[in-house]
Order: sequence, then structure tokens, then C-alpha cells
Amino acid sequence: MKLLHMEKVKDGKYLKNYELTYQNKAGHEKKYEIVSRHEISGPEAIGQHVSGVSIVAFHEEKMLLLREFRMGVNRFVYNLCAGMINEGESLEECLQRELYEETGLSVKKIHSILPPSFAAVAFSDVKTRIAFVEAEGNFEDHTSENEQITADFYTKEEVRELLETEEFSSRAQIAAYFFAGNPSFLKQPVV
Repeated sequence: MKLLHMEKVKDGKYLKNYELTYQNKAGHEKKYEIVSRHEISGPEAIGQHVSGVSIVAFHEEKMLLLREFRMGVNRFVYNLCAGMINEGESLEECLQRELYEETGLSVKKIHSILPPSFAAVAFSDVKTRIAFVEAEGNFEDHTSENEQITADFYTKEEVRELLETEEFSSRAQIAAYFFAGNPSFLKQPVV
């Protein structure tokens, strides 16, 4: 695959749309569309900017999950606390701010922050980091009028049940799966 041409086709408030023209392995041209949160100056800049953080938080052997309405899919899903890094803000400041805004909780301890990874590799160059933290405090709603979020801590057994019955973002689903251990429903035949 060889990138032949790149053109911005739309400049939205939050996302910029680009059309990429590739030469595929058969030698034919293939048009491909992506979105980015950032201005992409050229092919070398695709995927170079880290946009935000997803937070896998725990408290007393329970995992934090958000049940939030996501406009992009027009439904409630279980998700991780997450958000975008503001200009001039460190990653640590971002994860503390986002955890507080979405849950009212604070970061007690940062256990690990993974290297940047692509959030939606099929259609976007958006990169984020994943932080594993211990949280503390009381739940409070500090969200904007455009967010509808209910946060709670869940035991392994409760997470196993949610995995069987509820819809998740992919990152929250995989984090929940590993938190819950090896749920028995995963041993059932695939339909």
C-alpha cells in the first residue's frame, strides 16, 4: 500500500475529515476516508498527536464503569472515564480533571499509564493513553448539560453480569473482561 495523495474535505468544529488516495497491492487506486481531532499537515503527521486518556479506575477491589448516553450511537453504553487533553495540560492533570468531572472522584494513586494507542484505527488517527488508577472520594455530577453519565463501582461478579447483558465501548469491554477474570459465558459456543 502506498499513499499517493491526501486532501482535507471538511473542517468541522471537533473533527477534520480527510480523503486519502492509496495505490493498493494490485496497483489500483483506493480512496479512503479518515477523521482526526487535529490538523494533519501531511502524511508523516497522521497519527502523531496524542489526544486524550482513558481511565481504568479501581477502589477496594471494584472497578469503575460509567453508564453514559453516547450521541454517536444514540444509546447508553458502559464506558471508561475518558477525555481530551486541554492545551497546556499534562496527561496527569487531564486524567485527574476528567475523573473529577465525570464522577466527582479523585485520583488516589496512578499505577500505570500505557504508551499511546489508536482509539479507532479503522477510521481515525486519534491516539490516546490508558491509565490505571486507584480512585477515592464520593460520586458527584460535574458533567456538562450535553453529558448524561451515571458512575459506579462494580464487583467482579457484577461486571460478569454486565458483560452478558449490556453494551460497552470496546476499551471498557476488554478492561471489564480482564478485571472479571474468565467469565463462564465466554466458554459457551459462539452463535
